Amino acid sequence: MDISSAAFWAALGSIMLANILLSGDNAVVIAMAARSLPPQHQRKAIVWGSAAAIVMRVVLTIVAVELLKLPYLKIVGGLLLFYIGVTLLLEDDDGGEGGAAGRSASTGLATAIRTILIADLVMSLDNVIAVAAAANGDIVLLVLGLAISIPLIIFGSTMLLEVMERFPIIIIAGAALLGWLAGEMLATDPGLPRHLGEVPEAAATAAGIAGAVLVVAVGKFLQRRAATQASAGGAG
Repeated sequence: MDISSAAFWAALGSIMLANILLSGDNAVVIAMAARSLPPQHQRKAIVWGSAAAIVMRVVLTIVAVELLKLPYLKIVGGLLLFYIGVTLLLEDDDGGEGGAAGRSASTGLATAIRTILIADLVMSLDNVIAVAAAANGDIVLLVLGLAISIPLIIFGSTMLLEVMERFPIIIIAGAALLGWLAGEMLATDPGLPRHLGEVPEAAATAAGIAGAVLVVAVGKFLQRRAATQASAGGAG
């Protein structure tokens, strides 16, 4: 596609808009994964995690249409997302600097980036279809559109991180969002209709609600258990 044509710039704008609109949940994960790091490493986690996630998303977009046809892939993704939601909620119990001081900074940074990559991969399975459609098979246009979106995603993640530090309840809301996405992914896997018949939209919504409740419930239960064990260990 000619870079000087109106069609090129219209498609580029469509890719950027689709990526920004569909990356709200990804920004939540990036902020939640970075919040338990020391302040000097939070920015690194956000920048490198976002950049690596965009590169991975380019590759995923190229093969997304075929990937989404694979049965049970979304079930695996949903379970991974559920695990990530519970894990990120548990990290909130570590308490900022105290939790961060107990582990190597480089290890914590690598763990945060890995969490961002896995979550972005899982959550982008559906999202990249819209981006791929906007690119219309033009790989250069796809890469350019996603690359330009990186600063916007980084800005959104940074803002969310600051809000989370002021209002910890948002961390629970973020974990619930991941649970919702996990439940919907499980219910909309293309392999289910052959066993259960066509899954109605209401069932997918109910699965999302159940996933949100379950992530928060399991996370809070594990938090309380860890606190009880720590108290018992201190008393001993």
